[in-house]
Amino acid sequence: MADSPITDVIFDFCGVLLDWDTRACLTGHFPDEVVARICAADDPHGFFRYEDRMDAGEDFASIYPDVVSEQGEDIAQIFRYYIDHYDDALPRTMPGMVELLADLKRHGYGVWGLTNWSHETFHVAFDKFPRLAELLDGTVVSGVEKMHKPNADIYELTLNRFNLNASQCVFFDDTAKNIVGANEVGIHGILFDNALQARESLSSLGVRL
Repeated sequence: MADSPITDVIFDFCGVLLDWDTRACLTGHFPDEVVARICAADDPHGFFRYEDRMDAGEDFASIYPDVVSEQGEDIAQIFRYYIDHYDDALPRTMPGMVELLADLKRHGYGVWGLTNWSHETFHVAFDKFPRLAELLDGTVVSGVEKMHKPNADIYELTLNRFNLNASQCVFFDDTAKNIVGANEVGIHGILFDNALQARESLSSLGVRL
């Protein structure tokens, strides 16, 4: 670590540390054609839009009436089921990522979490995958802070809370706009693809594992 300008690595959760799969939660419980519509890229039933509101700090109870009025009672009940069974949407950790966190820790790097996630469901991540809680030195959750990537305030909060120097941090996220947000506050943002790519990207920045 002494030879690396990087001292800390920050990770998004869903799509980086955890496999997030709405379809896995709903399949077998609702008709296949309904699940396919819900999970379509254009989000016709708004599941991901409503979830974004929860990630920004709104409570499920305040959002649910909008789901009923905009989507109808049947779809709203499926959304309620999804939130109530959120652990089923997190089938596994992303391959190789627990090992990467462990290697970083062993070599003296700080490892941190920064996620857009509801304060009501975030506990599921650590309940289901306690090794992540053991390895991460701390995590900032958007729904708790009522801040949201890619806005600068949540990155700055992370840096200040954990006493991090932006230029010495790397941030991995699977969403391009969140990488732009990190870069704008001086963090080395890298679009995540897989654990091997993450290791290669870290190596290019002088991180030695």
